[in-house]
Amino acid sequence: MSLNTSHAANGVLLYAGEFILLYCDGVTLSFECVEPLMKGTRKGRIYLTTHRMIFRSNDDSKGLVSFSFPFYTIHDLGLEQPVFGANYIKGKVKAEPGGNWTGAANFKLTFKDGGAIEYGQALIAAVQATSRYIGEIPPYPLRPPTQYPYVNAMPGAYMAPQGPAPYGFYIPTNVFPEHPPANQVYTVEQPPPYPGVMGTAGSSELGPPPAYVAPPPAYVTPNSGTAYAHASAPDQPATNRDNNQGFYPTFESKTA
Repeated sequence: MSLNTSHAANGVLLYAGEFILLYCDGVTLSFECVEPLMKGTRKGRIYLTTHRMIFRSNDDSKGLVSFSFPFYTIHDLGLEQPVFGANYIKGKVKAEPGGNWTGAANFKLTFKDGGAIEYGQALIAAVQATSRYIGEIPPYPLRPPTQYPYVNAMPGAYMAPQGPAPYGFYIPTNVFPEHPPANQVYTVEQPPPYPGVMGTAGSSELGPPPAYVAPPPAYVTPNSGTAYAHASAPDQPATNRDNNQGFYPTFESKTA
């Protein structure tokens, strides 16, 4: 987990080859830890990507602007349903080397308009899927995405794959149908330094996703700024150069 490494301008900063699966505005994040910048409660947006969870604060004037939760750093996840009050997600996260803080922290995520259980189930599934590739994490300090130069993420030609959920678990876009605003998603040329739900970014040796049966499958479709899951699919799938199905954006230069 890293502090203030995943934002650019008014939005969120992704690695090359990293795609957004779920987006939700109107969440509250709080921590229990000793790091001063992390104390307190903050409101903002949450992004579930193929490699991590990212929180982007609505208030850039405070110390915490963005938080990155790589899946391999998250553990002890739980879904709480109190008798009084909103449902919430809780868990623990450890700091990444060079992540602008040290140690570990407990976190809590509350959703203003509901959806904590569905989002939490997808997060748990993503963490479990990534755990198969823990051996791919490099032994040297991880580098956060460099904030300059960065570019606007733009949609590319893409036809969503048919069949089971492409990442091996259900993506509840029926609960979270919103897409991130087009001017709030940026990307860098640097690939993710750690594995995601389908292994290391750019690898052509990825195994098939685990077997999955049941709620209607989700599909990845393009939108302004990222790849996003959707509940319907066109007739023909598309593949990238490594023969892996998915959406790869084209880019438009942005002056830092």
